[in-house]
Amino acid sequence: MSFLDQAAGTFFAEAQEMLVQMEDCLLRLESEPGDRETLDALFRSAHTIKGSAGLFGFDRVVGFTHHVETVLDRVREGALALSAPLVATLLECADMIAQLLSEVNTGVGTPPGAVPDAAAETRLRGALAGVLGTAAGEATGAMPANLAPTGAAATAALAVAPAAAPGHSAPSETEGCWHVSVRFGCDVFRSGMDPIAFIRYLGTMGDLEHVVTLGDAIPAAESFDAESCYLGFEIRLATAATRSAIEEAFAFVRDDCTLRLITPGRRVDEYLALIEALPEVDARIGEILIACGAITRTELERALASQTPAESAGAQDTVPQIGKVLARDSGVPARVVEAAAGRQGKAREARAEEARLLRISADKLDGLINLVGELVIAGAGAHLLARRARDQQLTESTQNVLRLVEDIRNSALQLRMVQIGETFNRYRRVVHDVSKSLAKQIDLTINGADTELDKSVVEKIGDPLMHLVRNALDHGVETPDERVAAGKAATANVQLNAFHDSGSIVIQVIDDGRGLDRERIVRKAVDRGLIGAADVLSDAEVWNLIFEPGFSTAEQVTDLSGRGVGMDVVRRNIEALRGHVSLASRKGEGCTVTIRLPLTL
Repeated sequence: MSFLDQAAGTFFAEAQEMLVQMEDCLLRLESEPGDRETLDALFRSAHTIKGSAGLFGFDRVVGFTHHVETVLDRVREGALALSAPLVATLLECADMIAQLLSEVNTGVGTPPGAVPDAAAETRLRGALAGVLGTAAGEATGAMPANLAPTGAAATAALAVAPAAAPGHSAPSETEGCWHVSVRFGCDVFRSGMDPIAFIRYLGTMGDLEHVVTLGDAIPAAESFDAESCYLGFEIRLATAATRSAIEEAFAFVRDDCTLRLITPGRRVDEYLALIEALPEVDARIGEILIACGAITRTELERALASQTPAESAGAQDTVPQIGKVLARDSGVPARVVEAAAGRQGKAREARAEEARLLRISADKLDGLINLVGELVIAGAGAHLLARRARDQQLTESTQNVLRLVEDIRNSALQLRMVQIGETFNRYRRVVHDVSKSLAKQIDLTINGADTELDKSVVEKIGDPLMHLVRNALDHGVETPDERVAAGKAATANVQLNAFHDSGSIVIQVIDDGRGLDRERIVRKAVDRGLIGAADVLSDAEVWNLIFEPGFSTAEQVTDLSGRGVGMDVVRRNIEALRGHVSLASRKGEGCTVTIRLPLTL
């Protein structure tokens, strides 16, 4: 396998992780829309997928993800509210990105039927464009992208001062130094645009006091594309122009760049937001402050020079922290310095965390565990021979070897152990989508997400859990009106619990819905000839009838359930893992499904 193939494999694995993170962030933001940390994590996931896909030339993935990233950027700027319909659209976009990735990943792991639906992709692009159009208010009067001039025509057009949009009048901002932060998209050159032309045009609106070129997006030489743009700029512009006039200078690339403006007066909150949006690189505090426009390089150099105080006889030299020097000499607000220090710390923590992780093939791990198993057997044989020989020293030596080999075996098995929380988190999306489609209000509670079990068990338990969760949502949980009429809260609760018990792992799916109807189950079983009309069964025996093939008490068939398939498959799959499944229920109070599994296969 070539290096490029290995790198692509790593990209697809990491992209799937980013998509899971996107989905998790979106579901959290639906209930906590003001969580800035979650919003930033969501944006970084989309940005990482787009940037990495660009390195491999996956243009369709890049193009679609760019629209998602643009919407998320507007949300981060506060120009767009993250409403429930927008969350639903973005969840669909995450699904589309997954399909696009599956299309380009032609390996064995490509899911069947994952070819992207072109009509769905077009619909989602239109939905995102509609959201952006609404957010922008169509106020800038910019020329439509398909009519925008390219090449020399674009440069000539930029030489003309932009006119105010009809009917649009922005309040005049205080004259002073604006901070302009712009990151150009990778397709700017292909569109015939020249980033320098935009910078020069800004110069016609005032004085360019300071311009910093950012090259953090430039890839390694072997991945560099001469036709792609990787540039960003941090600009200090002294002008009397309004915000709308400065924004309109970038009208021809507004959909292919990330633009932020900080008003004159150095508003601390805006600098803090810009620092948070900077790339996570291990930069010094001074470099971070330069990148966000809080200081110039000249100011930094002057502050660094003043760090070494003049020597005085009998006094111990002290070197003030650079942040304190900048706050004292350049007027940088203390909160901005603290934010830069925090950004530096986060970047270093992220790098340290990445350095601690190592991706290895599951086949290699299985091979190691098999060899350790053979070593355990061989060690036990050597110890037995030593005991037969009645050699005390040899027996003690082989006993120590056997103990160490057992420790190695246990450690090797621990390498296959993963937390079940990642599997549980998948069902947040299921609960979100199903509750919307069934017009029900449902909260999902997860307990014991850090419980560990063998990776192979985690992979095989996914489908049975999906059946159980869907059944709880469809059959178990009532509609809000039914719950209120029964004296319950309108919002139902479904729990996913995991814990260790007596060398096994126990997984529970619990709902507080209507519970199982014993009479209906018995009547259905009699009709099907599973039991006799005179038979007397315990509750446990009645609940077990649900696991009979084709058994269903649903009054109507839905997209989720009711066809009598699923529960028998659940039991068969769990028993194939040497596990056991049982039911407990009280009518009107809910149902509990308990699965008991071995920790490892």
